[in-house]
Amino acid sequence: MTAVHDAERPPADIPREFAEVFRPYLDDLADEMIEEIRASVPEYSRPSGTYARTVRRAVEEALAGFVNRVGDRRVSRTRLLEVYRSIGGGEAGEGRPLDSLQSALRICARVAWRRLAAESERLDLSRQHMCDIGEAILVYLDEIAAAAAEGYAEAQARAAGELELRRRRLLGLLIADPPPDARAVDDLSRSVGWTPPRTVACVALAPRRPGDLPRPALPPDVLADLDRSDPCLVVPDPDGPGRQALLHPLLPGWIVAAGPAVRVGEGAVSLRLAVRALDLARRGVLGSDTVIRVSEHVSTLMIFRDEALIRLMERTRLAPLRGLRPGRRDRLAETLLAWLQSGYNANEAAARLHIHPQTVRYRLRQAVELFADQLKDPDGRFELEAALRAWALRTGMRGDRL
Repeated sequence: MTAVHDAERPPADIPREFAEVFRPYLDDLADEMIEEIRASVPEYSRPSGTYARTVRRAVEEALAGFVNRVGDRRVSRTRLLEVYRSIGGGEAGEGRPLDSLQSALRICARVAWRRLAAESERLDLSRQHMCDIGEAILVYLDEIAAAAAEGYAEAQARAAGELELRRRRLLGLLIADPPPDARAVDDLSRSVGWTPPRTVACVALAPRRPGDLPRPALPPDVLADLDRSDPCLVVPDPDGPGRQALLHPLLPGWIVAAGPAVRVGEGAVSLRLAVRALDLARRGVLGSDTVIRVSEHVSTLMIFRDEALIRLMERTRLAPLRGLRPGRRDRLAETLLAWLQSGYNANEAAARLHIHPQTVRYRLRQAVELFADQLKDPDGRFELEAALRAWALRTGMRGDRL
């Protein structure tokens, strides 16, 4: 590490006797530094408690370390740097900005130089010695400030990692089946600062292409675990203002399927439906250019819930089409489906298909002849429409064999 490497450099050329001459003044100098720090740095203005202990420890360690190094060139700087890494880490843990500690260190250097200048004549320090000591103070300040910054950054990284782990555990609880005890969710929510919402929606994701993807920028209240074998999100209050658009930035790299809004404790249901929609999108049944919302494809998910059953229904209900040429078969199936979906309105079916209403009526006369028995029965019409929709979705009306 940089601070350890710098610690091996020799100090400036300062007489060793300086240390012994200056050592009796360390307590008074520490008090002077602490008083000025309290007056100048608001975060350390409290006269007692952890703030005061941190200030005194930092000041006393800095003074003792500097004097010891001048007095004995063999003294290792490693311990002092570890002390300051620890102090920096403690500041991060207390939530104080690193600037406050660095400001306090600069004040220490200023007070030390001021006292040195006042005592230089009595201590019989030459101008050159004064320059050497001033240079040594600045180098020393840089070293301990760098060590504190390293400790601060390491503590922040650890805290961020622990927070991310807790957020992932919370996501796991929210999608668990069966759901965990509500108190476990509440406790973990509080530990990560997440306010349990009225509803949540689970989002299933799949990368469009293999390889690493950049981490998407998501609001802090969205829980994410993209390292799972089945990446997913938990979105709170998905029907709130602006929530519909927050998934759009994911689209360039991911296929995105959003489950329905459910109560907290029902996340497994939302995720299960999202995963089904995602599977249909990856197979090309559902388009994936936009966010796939389960609430807009409920009937498709129902149709494909049991594909063995729907294939049996196709073979039974669409049997009259099997003997036709592929082109005619496809046109009749397409027209019949549009007519059923349009409430038996030929004009609306024509608008759906972008063809003339007379063409629709001509095709319908042929279709009615083929499916007369099924069209008379409500259950038959329902199953016929379901079979036609399944075939159209799966084949894209490409004329696959029925």
